[in-house]
Amino acid sequence: MSLTFIDFFAGIGGFRRGMELVGHKCVGFCEFDKFAVASYTAMHLLTEEQRKHIAEIEAPLKKNGAVNFNKRQKEILKEEYKNGEWYADDIRRVDATSMPRADVWCFGFPCQDISITGKQKGFKGNRSSLFFAVTRLLRAVEEKNRPEYLFIENVKNLLSVNRGYDFARLLVELDEVGYDAEWEVLNSKDFGVPQNRERVFIVGHLRGRSTREVFPLRETGGVYNQTREEL
Repeated sequence: MSLTFIDFFAGIGGFRRGMELVGHKCVGFCEFDKFAVASYTAMHLLTEEQRKHIAEIEAPLKKNGAVNFNKRQKEILKEEYKNGEWYADDIRRVDATSMPRADVWCFGFPCQDISITGKQKGFKGNRSSLFFAVTRLLRAVEEKNRPEYLFIENVKNLLSVNRGYDFARLLVELDEVGYDAEWEVLNSKDFGVPQNRERVFIVGHLRGRSTREVFPLRETGGVYNQTREEL
């Protein structure tokens, strides 16, 4: 079954790439950093004609010998290169009525205040607390138009930062906006990627409309069997 999705905190499109590889369709994205938006647009949105046009824009050398891509970046940030796809730069200012309807909202909200390499302010931090900007939008959307699924990702320490209080707060927040949550810590090394990186993935199910469980994923011979079929 093909689903539509919105890509929040989009970065350069990791969530989008994974969702599209399994046949789902992106209907919009939100990202604040202009350099990430330029990369995202270049990789996911351009037509072949647009790609050729931008490649032909002058890219002179700087005094230090590096290539100056400023003109190309300025060009690619124009609205026309979104090709009609919904876009917002600051999730804190999004008007829920402007958003397209989607089956799934994907978001890996900022981890700087949660990661063990940071100060671990958790939801007291300005960046990781942007999780609540998403739930604010959910509250502003009529229940019949809310996404059936929330697909959330963050660092493993989300489970234990502030002695687990913040994760409990996250679950309560999802519950209050009508979502039942399940979660699992997954390691990229188990999916054919040459790195050891653990992340917690959370799936929110809109109560009364989405009930099929996703986790736990079963493991067979060191590689996760995502279909749960016997190999």
